[in-house]
Amino acid sequence: MDTQQIIAIVVVAVIAIALIIAGVLADRARKKRIETAEQAREDREAAAKEAADTAIVAQQAERSGQSESEPEPPAATPEPAATSTPTPAPASSAASESAPESATSRMTRLKARLANSANPFGKALFNILAKDHLSEADWEDVEDTLLMADVGADASEQLVDELRNDARITGTHDPAQVREALRSKLLAMVGTDTDRRLNADKPEAHKPSVIIMVGVNGTGKTTTAGKLARLFVADGKSVMLGAADTFRAAAADQLATWGAKVNVPVVRSDKDGADPASVAFEASQRAKNENADVLIIDTAGRLQNKANLMDELGKIRRVTEKNLPVDEVLLVLDATTGQNGMEQAKVFAQAIGITGVVLSKLDGSAKGGIVISVQKELGVPVKLVGLGEGPDDLAPFDPEGFVDGILA
Repeated sequence: MDTQQIIAIVVVAVIAIALIIAGVLADRARKKRIETAEQAREDREAAAKEAADTAIVAQQAERSGQSESEPEPPAATPEPAATSTPTPAPASSAASESAPESATSRMTRLKARLANSANPFGKALFNILAKDHLSEADWEDVEDTLLMADVGADASEQLVDELRNDARITGTHDPAQVREALRSKLLAMVGTDTDRRLNADKPEAHKPSVIIMVGVNGTGKTTTAGKLARLFVADGKSVMLGAADTFRAAAADQLATWGAKVNVPVVRSDKDGADPASVAFEASQRAKNENADVLIIDTAGRLQNKANLMDELGKIRRVTEKNLPVDEVLLVLDATTGQNGMEQAKVFAQAIGITGVVLSKLDGSAKGGIVISVQKELGVPVKLVGLGEGPDDLAPFDPEGFVDGILA
């Protein structure tokens, strides 16, 4: 082997080592950017939670000051005593509670709320993509923005690759074309052809149509069950509620309060800690006997361990199906928890076959990317979104209205 061959081999080896080192450094830089984005998102979530806790304390203080003039929540009663008579309320309040807002009006309000809010997600993307020339740092900023909006690492990388290959962005500086390109990509990832109807609204739905609500405690699951009952009442359906969350003492009272507001009977146990499956069985039997259109069963959301969760939810479903088939299992996920709630969501998805997701507390667009990541991870559509704390702040999810709202 002559000197030139040795030099050539050394050069090739040096180049190979340099490429390996460059790859390692690039991978570390990417991981660092993701960690930085995740830390920023967690800091923002902590600040939002602190603000929410402060607001809750203020609301509780206000309510305590009005407690003498407000009716007491329904007390625990035996199952046979479940009633369709609402809790007495002032005439003006009763009138408003008897006419829940329509689904169409709710979606219009969602779009307006998103358009009028600070939209860091959509606006940040548009501001970057509308530049005259996009550098590698700009594309990294795009990916960071998507990560901070809870789009998820895999989906963010996919969306960046698609945007980089779109001639409307790389070949023009027209803001209108850039916006349309971004809109079409987001719509494609959110999904416009997905059937997001509740199964109870489909022609082939059983009657009564049974919906089981699942999710971790604190996500707004029981509140969402009550709001969903109002949504069905607005559509002219007769509804019954089953309080199978017997683990949390106030859950049945909370559900009974929602039922009283819209003349919806609630089946509950006469004691705390009762077998939730027995409540579900009684509720399904009554719904069947009274020929209700929809039965909504609220369940406990504790996550002691995966085995206990699967056993309890499985039992609730089995005993319910002795009377009625279960048409829908809705997972309630708190949008503000972002990627931190995805692992818990996966546990519920494995424990009981979920058919759709309800994203609660989706009050703004900063966390809008969770819609993309939750559907990608769980393989089921987002069917409903919570808009706020009001009784009618639950609406069917509309992909086009949502994307237009965050890009407004």
